[in-house]
This record gives sequence, C-alpha cells and structure tokens, in this order.
Amino acid sequence: MAAGESECDSLEKLEDFSDSGSDYEATIKTTKRRKHAVPGPQPPKRPRRKAALRVTSSPHNRPIPAPVDPSLQQQQQNSRGSSRQVSPRLARGVNERNQGISAKDIYDAVCLGKSAMVTVVDEWLDSYKQSREVGLLVLINFIVRSCGCKGVVSREMLDSMQNAEIISSLTKEFNEDSVNYPLCTPGPQLKRFKDGLCEFAKVLVRSCRNSLIYDEYLFPSLLALLTGLSDSQVRAFRHTSTLLAMKLMTGLVEVAVIVSVQLQTTQRRYDVENSKKPHDRAPDRLEELQATISELQEKREELSSMMNATFRGVFVHRYRDRLTEIRVVCIEDLGMWLKIDPEDFLNDGCLKYVGWTLHDKQSPVRLQCVRALQGLYQEKEFIGRLELFTSRFKERMLSMVLDKNPDVAVDVVNLLLLIHQRTEEGLKEEECGHIYPLVYASHRGLASAAGTFLYNKLKGLISSDNQENKQSEKAAFLQILISFYTQSEFHEHGAYLVDSLWTVAGSELRDWETMTTLLLQEAGLTDQEEGALIELMMCAIRQAAQTTSPVGRAQGKKLLSMKDKKIQEQDRRRITTHFIPLLPQLLTKYSADVGKISLLLKAPLYFKLEMYNSAQWLERHLDLLLSQVCGIVNKHTEATVLEACTHLACALCSDMYTFSSRAHLAFSQLLDSLTECFNVYLSDLLQGTADDSDMYSAATALKRIAALCGAEDPTGWKLFDPCVELLRSRLESGELDKELMVSALKCAAFHLMWAKVNAVNFKPTEAELTRLRRELRSFCRVCQTCLTVNQAEIRDQAFQLLCDLLMLYSKSSVRSEPALKSLVHLPSDSLRSEMAAFLLDYIFTDSEDAELNVEGEEMKITLLQRKRNQLAGYCKLVIYGVLDLSAATDVFKHYSKYFKDFGDIIKETMSKSKLINPVLSAKTVCLSLQQLFSEMLTEEHSRKDLNEIRDLGKRLAMSFGIDLHRVRKPLVALHMDGIHFAFRGPQEEEEQLPNVAFLEILSEFSFKLLQQDRVQMASLLKSECPSAAISWPPVRMYQQSLKARFTSRPREQEGGGDAVSSHDTPVAKRRKTTAQGSVSSNVRGSWLDSSSLHSDLHTPALTSTAQRQPAKPLVSSKPTAAESDISSVLNEPESEDEFSSGPQMRRVKPTKRRQLHSTLTSLDHQDLNSNLTLLSLIKDDDAEREEAEIENYDSDHESGYTLPSTRHNSASFMDELFD
Repeated sequence: MAAGESECDSLEKLEDFSDSGSDYEATIKTTKRRKHAVPGPQPPKRPRRKAALRVTSSPHNRPIPAPVDPSLQQQQQNSRGSSRQVSPRLARGVNERNQGISAKDIYDAVCLGKSAMVTVVDEWLDSYKQSREVGLLVLINFIVRSCGCKGVVSREMLDSMQNAEIISSLTKEFNEDSVNYPLCTPGPQLKRFKDGLCEFAKVLVRSCRNSLIYDEYLFPSLLALLTGLSDSQVRAFRHTSTLLAMKLMTGLVEVAVIVSVQLQTTQRRYDVENSKKPHDRAPDRLEELQATISELQEKREELSSMMNATFRGVFVHRYRDRLTEIRVVCIEDLGMWLKIDPEDFLNDGCLKYVGWTLHDKQSPVRLQCVRALQGLYQEKEFIGRLELFTSRFKERMLSMVLDKNPDVAVDVVNLLLLIHQRTEEGLKEEECGHIYPLVYASHRGLASAAGTFLYNKLKGLISSDNQENKQSEKAAFLQILISFYTQSEFHEHGAYLVDSLWTVAGSELRDWETMTTLLLQEAGLTDQEEGALIELMMCAIRQAAQTTSPVGRAQGKKLLSMKDKKIQEQDRRRITTHFIPLLPQLLTKYSADVGKISLLLKAPLYFKLEMYNSAQWLERHLDLLLSQVCGIVNKHTEATVLEACTHLACALCSDMYTFSSRAHLAFSQLLDSLTECFNVYLSDLLQGTADDSDMYSAATALKRIAALCGAEDPTGWKLFDPCVELLRSRLESGELDKELMVSALKCAAFHLMWAKVNAVNFKPTEAELTRLRRELRSFCRVCQTCLTVNQAEIRDQAFQLLCDLLMLYSKSSVRSEPALKSLVHLPSDSLRSEMAAFLLDYIFTDSEDAELNVEGEEMKITLLQRKRNQLAGYCKLVIYGVLDLSAATDVFKHYSKYFKDFGDIIKETMSKSKLINPVLSAKTVCLSLQQLFSEMLTEEHSRKDLNEIRDLGKRLAMSFGIDLHRVRKPLVALHMDGIHFAFRGPQEEEEQLPNVAFLEILSEFSFKLLQQDRVQMASLLKSECPSAAISWPPVRMYQQSLKARFTSRPREQEGGGDAVSSHDTPVAKRRKTTAQGSVSSNVRGSWLDSSSLHSDLHTPALTSTAQRQPAKPLVSSKPTAAESDISSVLNEPESEDEFSSGPQMRRVKPTKRRQLHSTLTSLDHQDLNSNLTLLSLIKDDDAEREEAEIENYDSDHESGYTLPSTRHNSASFMDELFD
C-alpha cells in the first residue's frame, strides 16, 4: 500500500507545484526509485527490468531510446513526404522482411471509425514484437499524420535527434495550405475520426496492459513525445497530442485500478495465510504471495510514475489552453479519473481544477465541468469527499443556472438537484429561489429541468406529513402547487408552469377528479386559490388535449408518434367524459366571476364534442350547457366573457356535429331577444331623446349582438341600415358614445362580411349585388369620417374594419368567382389619403408617451400590439394590390426610426414588394427618401437631419441582398430616379439645384452597383449635372462612390463588402497596425506585431502556450505582465440572464465602406504565403484568436481551494457577469 499512498501524496501535492512556463517538462526516472518504508516485514525485491524512463528537466532534450539497427534504417524512407530517396529494390526487400503495418494503414483505419480497431492494434503489436524500434516509429508517424502534418520521422531522426529537434523539424515541414487538420475538419468525418482515435488509444492500452505497459520503452517513449508535442505552439500538434495523452492516461488509470484491486486481494490472502498458526502455514504459498505482491507493487509504481508525468507534463498546462477543444478534453478525462480512481484523484488537489474551470468563458468547457460533477455527486460514497468543494463552489453553481448557454443551465439545475438530494445540508430555501423562476423560462429543456427540481421539492414537503392514501397525496400536492403559483410573481403564466411540470407531474396534473372536487366543495379553498386552480386545470386540459407547448417554447412542428396520438385520444376522451356532467355545475357556481367563467367556457373547445350524441343523458347536458351560455351572454358585458361565448358558439354550431341545429336554434333565439331590445331604443337614439339608461341598454344589447355575429349570420335580422343611420346621426351631432358606436361599427361590418360569404356560397341576384355595393360604399364613407374623430377606440376600430373589408372586397378575393367582379371596391383617393394620414398621426408617433408613462408597462404593450396590427393591415393592402405600391413610402420612410417596434413588419413588406415588382419596389424606396429629403428642405435644414436620412438609406440598401445580378435592374432604376431628382429644376423662390445634396443619400446605394452600371451612372451624372456644379461636394462624393472598387477581394464586391473568407485569406482578419504604407506592408506588420516572437510580455505561470499581445492597449497604469494576463480574462460575462419575456434581436454593427487610396498597392498573396508559412502555423488561427483565455489563477502556491480573485479588476465580478 506504500505505493498507493505515495501516489496519493504526489497528486495532493500538485497544488504546491509551480512552474514558470515552457521551461518545465516532465518525464520518468531511469534510475531505480526509492521506495517508502512500510511497517512490518518487507517482501524480497524482485530484480527490476531495464531502467525506466527518466524524470529529467526536459523531454525535448532527451532522444527517444532506440538502438541502431542498420538493416532497418532505410525503411521509413518509403513513407509519403520524405525528402530522402531509396532504391525501390532495397525498399521492397525491407518491406517483405518486416511485413508490418504502416502508419498509413493505422490512419486509414482510424478515419473509418471504431470498427475493426482491435485487429489494427493486434497487427501493430505483431510488428512491434518483431522490432520494437520499427513499431514505435510506425506509431510516431501515425501520430504525426493524425496531426495533419505531411512530414515523416525517419529512423535516422529517431536515432540522432532529440525530441525538441524532431518537433522543430516537423514544424518546418508543416506547410499546409489550410488551417484545418483532422481533428477540426468540418463535417461528419470529424466525429468519426475523433471516435476512432480515442478508440485506438483505448484498445492500445487494453492490449498492452499485461506486458508491454511495463517494458519501460513503449509507453514512456510515447508519452514523452506526446508531452513535447502538447507543448508545441502549432495548434494541430498541441490538440492531437493532448487528446491522445489524455486518452492514454485514462487507460493507464483503469489499469492502475485493476492492479490496485489485485494488490489488495493478494495482500488480504497473504495476511490470512500469515495469520495462521506456524504449523498450519504453507511457506511456499507465502513466498508465492509475497512475490506476487512485490510484482504488483512494482507495476503500480511504474503506472504511478507514468500517470504523474502525464498529469504534470500535459494536463497541468493544457487544462487552460487557449483552444476550447483542448480544455474540454482535459476536463472530460479528469472527470473520468475522479470517478474511476477516487482513492488517488478525488481530493482537493484535483477537484480544484474542476472548480476553477467552472468560470471558463466558453460554454463547452463549463458544460463538461458540470457533467463531470454530476458523475461524482451520483455516487453516495463520494459525498463526504466533496463537502469542501460543495461549500466553496456552491455559489458559483447557483449563479450558473442563468448561464447564457441553456444547455449548461439545464445540466447545472440537474446537478443542483443531485446536491440537494444527496448531501445532508441540501440547498437552503433562498438558494432554491434561484431555480424556481426558471419554470417560466422560454427554453423548454431548462424549464423542464427546473420543473423536475420543483416537483421533487414539493414532493419532499408532502413526504414529511402523514400520507393516508394516494388520493390525499395528490390533493396535498395540488394545494402546495397552488400556493407556489399564487405566491410567485408570474400569475399569468400558468401554461408555462404546467408545461414545465408535465413530464414529471403528469399524473397529478391529469387528476381531473381531485381538481373538480376541490372546486365544488363548499369550504376549503379561498377565492384566489380557486382562481389559480381553475387556471392550472384549464392549462392542463389544453396540454393534454393538444400536446403542444405554450407560445415561445415550441421547437418547430412536432410530429406525434402513434403512441403519443393514442395517449392524446385517451386523454381527450377522459376529459370529455368527466367534464360533460360537471361543467354546468362549475358554470353555475362561478357564473358571476368574470375571470373564472372566461376560463371555464374554454373547456368544451377541448372536448370530443361528438360524444354528446353518444347517449341520451349526455344530450340533456348539452341543452343545459346551451341555456347556461345564453344566460351568461345576457348577464355579462365584459369583452373577455363575450369572446369566450363566441368561440364556444362557433364550436357548437359547426356543421360537422349532428346537434348543430339545436345550437343554432338556441343562439338564434338569443339574437331575436337582443335585436328586439335594441329596436325598442333605436327611434329614441336616432331622434336624440334617449336618456342615459336607454343609451346604456341599447349599447349593451348591441355589444352582445356584435359578439354573437362572429358565430351566427346576422343578415337575417336587418341590422345594417339601423347601425349606419345610428353612426351618421352620432357623427353629425357630435355625441360620440364609445360603446354604442364601436358596437354599431362591428355589427355593420359583420353584416357585410357575412353578405360576402353568402354571395360566394349562394348565387345572388343582380339587385342583391347592387344593394351590397351600395351598403359597402356607404359604410366606407362612415368609417372614413370616423378616422378623424377624437375617440381613440372609435378611430382604431374604423381603421381596422376598413383594412379587413377592403381586403375582403379586393380584386384578388373574387379571382375565382367571375360573377362577383362587380363587388370589387377600390378605395377612393380621399380614403387613401385619410388612411395614410392615420399612419402618420397615430402609428408613427410618440405623442402618447406621456399618457403611457402614467398608465403603466402593460398598457404600453397593449398599445404597441394594437399599432402593430393596424400597420400590418395597411401593409397587407399594399402587398395584395388594394393600394398602389407608392403608398408604401409612408411606411418605408420610418424603417430606421421605428425599427425596434415595427422593423420586422416593414422588412417583410419590402421583401414581398420586391417579389411583386422589383423595379417599382426600388423606385418606391427612392421615392420615400425623396419625400424625407423634401420635408427636410421645407423645415430648418440641418446636417443632423441629412445624416439620419443617410442612415435610413444605408439600412434600405442592405435590404437588397448580396446577389447583385438579380437586383441590377432595380438598383439602376433607383439611381436614375435619384439623379433626376437631384438635378430637377428649381421651383419658384428656390435656390439653384436645391436637391443636389440628395446625391449624398444616393451614394449609400452605389456599392451595390456592378462595374458596368457604375460607368453608366457616371455618364448619366455627367449629362445631367451642370458644369458649374461638377465640383460641388455632393457631386464629388457621388462620383467617388461610383469609382470605388474592392480590388483586393473579389468576393466582397459580390457580397456587398461584407463577405470575408475565413480560410482563403486569413491575413485579412489579423489585428490592424498603425504603420503607414502599402497593403502588403500593413499585413506583414500585423502578423509580426501580433506574433509571440516579438512580444515583450512574460510567459504566464503554469503554461507554455505562446501568448498573443492583447488587441486593446494596456491601461495607463501599466500593470505587470502577470497582472495584465489575469485582468484580461474577466472582460466578458461568463453567464447571462436568459430569463426574458421575449426574443432578443442581435445587433450588427455596420462596417465602414472601404475607399480606394491612390497609394494602395495590390496584395501579393503568393509572396505572403511563401514568407509567412511558419508564422501562420505557430500563431493560432482567427477563430482561436477570439476565443477567451481561461483565467491564470496563481493558486498553486496556496493550499486548499481559492476562488478566482477579482480584486485586481476595475469593475466587480458581478457587474461584469450581468453586464
């Protein structure tokens, strides 16, 4: 056991291990190791084999031990990429003698994936057993090939060169054209190659675990080379060698565990045998066991030595490598070591690396840390060893539930659930408060994880009480859930809470019997709790009947399996059977409560309504339901209740059910009584003699009629003429009663809509068509008058109804019905102007902000939604040809100013208009800019206004896309209109050429023109522009925009100046320098300035990766190198609050247009590539340059855990976290 204790001690002392950077390299000793004294009799030592690997100062300076074999020296010269030539006959003879597997064979097998890996390893082992030097050389060349390097390690190099020299030679031969290498190749082959490489390392260790691991040549030499490669500045070498070293280390840990178990078993057998009485002992048996113990201890010591060297030489450096994938590999395998061999690794010295890496800026690394911790907390025997880690890093794990990557947040919530369930202390209530709100998150996976946590927490509260039976347990769960829902701050999000709990609490949420029992009992729940239970019950009914997530959580259209469809059908049948007899009772009890009755009226929408005809007793419940709905309509005037009744009436009156005639009869009788009530007060209303009571009664009756018109055809009640007469009389008298006029507008509009439906379904007479046209024109005139009244509700309702009716009676609506062409109604010029004025006065305006600040945030959202609906209705008229495309100028001109509120609607309108008529759409864009420019001239002219119009032009230019050939004609038409407008003759009392400044706006569209079109526009400009104005600044600016060309990158010319190749021209993404000169010199300067070869910063502690100078200048205080490295790693938030009510739009900072300088020279790519090949390999690629560097914690000189310090930063950690 001494070897095990020494290994544990060595790993625990890692936190005291420090190193200045690349000066440290670890190998394994060649001298015999000193063994710690063990109490008790020492077994005789078995003679050691040849010396093992050394632990010297550098593996790079130690040649791999390989005796010279002259007969095999030229075998490697047949490999691909070797500069040496050999006689074909000699090479063929060597191959025939060896008949071994080549590096290419192993590489091809790995590229194919995991299949037949055992056979490949066995073939290589046969070759190795024939000549271990040749076998090792094949393995080394396979590793080099796996790095994507075309260089080959020859036998001469292996014999005469040191590791560092071999790696340097390979680096010089690494002249690849692409930055890709096998482990970063995009596509499915990446995963296949990585899996194959990991499988190869696993099978290799497994095949050698009984013999070749201990031959003191293969694995020490291999690990020494991998340690050197992992310290290389070439990303491909560093990534591939780290992956292989970590997988080999994992295999060694598994072998070490097996050896430790064998050692313990043998030691127990020895102790049992030794404890016997002297005359009962078997001396031969004891001697055999003692020899076995000695051999196992020696094996364990060799394994510990190799694991120590790999841990110190590879992991300690690479776990915070600049490349994210390398850090992920290190943490992934560390998690496996912690779980496989807890005796040696599950201690504070190793756990601290996991805790520190929880603060990594890259989400894949954080995700791997959390998953490693999940594997540890799942084991009950590990909990005691994790107490200190839990106390130190619990706060960090709680903050990670708001991680900007939802996958990380999901696993963190699951981890916290394990901590809460497995540890004695668990999580405090205020700590659980970090997780509870996530049940309302928009990400469904995160919400489900939080729902699982909440469910286990609530079930824990129930389990502490007495459980009489299962039914009482469900009732208790519902009561606790209601308490949680009412006490939370999200009372209107019941559907999201139910969806979060649906997976784990589906049986409780489907317990309709318990829910209705709680609702129908006289005493028990308070009014607030009853409302909450009704809302949760209705959300559960909808979830069970539709099996769809709430708005914002649906991940595309989900196709249900046959099993899911069967469960859905069973749920709907159970819901219908249970609620048909109980729903009338619930409606009776809560008929006076607006909120509760509105929810309960939605229940039949999820029924299998055809079941009403399945039995006689169910038909009685249908009659009872219809009478109750009619009673609710007569009792309530709230819009939510009437809307719920309308939806239910539509469902019950559907022709697909045989009982629809009974529903039609019930609602027709209701309409008769309401119409009769309205007609009683109609004459007094028209004459102006009605009092307030009469007006209220008429308004409520008309409001109920308008609600029912959505389900029943009102044309038979002849309500159109009375409503129009009532509207005209009110408009003439100025007595604008909001309720009465809005209801009258709705009734008249519904009459016209149903009349159009009847005209399509039944062939009308010519007289009926004439009357319908007359009614439509009269109603449009009334609505046009309503657009100018002071009552916002009347005005908004008139505009919305106008948009609907103009669409319903447009040309496109009667395309399939030639007989109805006479019904087409086009808006008059006065109506067009009134609707356009409505846009400017009531949609694109900020005049109501003061009122909104008083009424609250909810009213702001309601008003914005109403404005969006009105704008969408107007844009629909433009798209479908009811209004001319030129009418869209009133919309396009506000694209920039109101982008936040209406940007998506305006953008979609522009997109549709381009499909209808690209040229006319471009002319409309130009016209909108001309109108804004003319408005600017009529007002006080300022440069700020012109810049705002230019910004709008820039946004509109980007909407034309990147296919310049497709938008060629529209852009030419736009430029021609703009040039003609700029040089239009002056009007009376105007200065000469007042519109010439419009060319500055037009120049924003020049970069979209093709070269031949630029020449054409330049000619047009020369012909239109007077000679006196040719030198004016706007004209010169427009001329310069036509001359600008992107000669250095042809792709940018086609892509609008924004497309930049990431692989073909990697130089373009390097940091810009301040040196003046040609493009070529600038690029070279940026390469050299950013190179670590010219960096004067010291290498950070505990890492040998070349550091790049920061892109941003250092602060004036000029901190030391170590401080600047440390302070540069927390400049980005590690996690963000993704719990938001709506989607966030990504802001894209527009790039500045490049201008051609007379002194710029073209870039010679061939010369650049030939001179900077080595630098391009040493430097990380562009993506790596932007990856965040993990913080350089200087904690190896301290004991125990140390949370990342932020005292050296100017801003606090929390400020940066939630920036």
